[in-house]
Amino acid sequence: MNAVIHTSDELEFKMKYSRRTIIKSGILAAGAATALPARSYGRILGSNEKVRAAVIGLNGRGQNHIQGLKENVVALCDCDETILNNRAKEMDVERFVDFRKLLDQKSIDVVSIATPNHTHSLIGIKAAAAGKDVYCEKPVSHNVWEGRQLAEAAKKYDRIIQCGTQSRSSPALKEAVEYVQSGKLGKIKYAIGTCYKPRKSIGQLEQPLVIPKTVDYDLWCGPAEKRALMRPRMHYDWHWDFNTGNGDMGNQGIHQMDIARWFLGYQTVSPRVLSIGGRLGYQDAADTPNTQTVIHDYPAAPLIFETRGLPKAKEFQKNGWGGNMDNYRGSRIGVIVQCEKGYVVIPSYTAAIAYDNDDNEVKKWQKGGNHYQNFLQAVEAQDPKLLNAPIEEGHLSSALCHTGGVSHQLGKATSKAEIAEKMTGESELFQDSFDRMCQHLTANGIPLDDQTPVVLGAELKMDPETETVLGNERAAAMMSRKYRAGFEVPKLQTGSKKS
Repeated sequence: MNAVIHTSDELEFKMKYSRRTIIKSGILAAGAATALPARSYGRILGSNEKVRAAVIGLNGRGQNHIQGLKENVVALCDCDETILNNRAKEMDVERFVDFRKLLDQKSIDVVSIATPNHTHSLIGIKAAAAGKDVYCEKPVSHNVWEGRQLAEAAKKYDRIIQCGTQSRSSPALKEAVEYVQSGKLGKIKYAIGTCYKPRKSIGQLEQPLVIPKTVDYDLWCGPAEKRALMRPRMHYDWHWDFNTGNGDMGNQGIHQMDIARWFLGYQTVSPRVLSIGGRLGYQDAADTPNTQTVIHDYPAAPLIFETRGLPKAKEFQKNGWGGNMDNYRGSRIGVIVQCEKGYVVIPSYTAAIAYDNDDNEVKKWQKGGNHYQNFLQAVEAQDPKLLNAPIEEGHLSSALCHTGGVSHQLGKATSKAEIAEKMTGESELFQDSFDRMCQHLTANGIPLDDQTPVVLGAELKMDPETETVLGNERAAAMMSRKYRAGFEVPKLQTGSKKS
């Protein structure tokens, strides 16, 4: 089935008469329209009119976007026509295969983006340039440079762009952040983010995957290198391929990375990054780590991030993998913020518990929020200050995931003894994280020896103000990527991030 694509004139005709409430309000009659700011002109909604939203990318998080935006959804877009038609069959919406044709529709007010990571920034920037407000799924980018361009697009085009880190809309977490930053537990010493999430092998094919005819594979690849896929499943498992995804640190872990940075209060990337890890326990078509510890060496209070895809012991690899993951100080998929007088555990997107240093609970917060509603409220008011997760925040947290990934990709397989020697110059905090990772692997029957080495990443030194790597040309090049012709991410800003 072909996508049903209406012309701009047809959709504009529908909108022309739905905006009659503007005339009734007397705005145009009074001549006030000429005094309206650029942001609002042509986008004022009548009292009986709703924000018109389109969802781009419908297979995974896109389903949640559809539910979150509900009655505001008037169009759906996916380059896989089977998924597109399945999602749209019970909805009265327009259908688009190509996001560029959707963005041509002037009647669409906002787009939400739930495509694979490698297309987030490109679509977001194009949408902003087309006058749309944007809800962009996390991570907001595939690399550091393009994330900065998306953040700059919000400024250049005067658009409202929200990142899909929904924990930012939790009143409980907001209160917990204020509690910690007010000094109730003393000075912050460090934060540890944990992503202990079950990830089994994705398998490996002997012959390239046959791409379904219903998929526009060129459009799906977009900015990324167009490669043959050697995995059994095209969708979702792109997360574990650095060409299109960012591993679990950039998939699930971006939420916990963002929470950790939120508590710490940092508004730049870290000045020093080092990763240790690998894809261990099985061989498959993926190349992202399933076991990793990364230090973001902020001088005042460092941020450690740990990823574990294997269960807590080898016995659970055959039975009970998902229900038997590691748990560190109350955090499985969560964050620990250690202060002088106690610590806070954030075990979810909606809860936080404060303890003293004797592990006695001293305060608890529990309440979630509606992230999509927050976005719509900001759009309706045309006020970006109402956003709980503005794109700048999403970019910075995404960038921390990316630099950790770059450190890993530029590393080399190293014996445990060699890493231990390297770790003598590291903080006790990072040494402890590495030791616990070794214990975890040993429990899974994977001793780190010469036969099973782990990857010691390249040490990256960053200029936090310009978001560039110092003294490492290969790493500097990986802050961006080579974009395929026709899918180049626009260059909106260079140099200092504070433009």
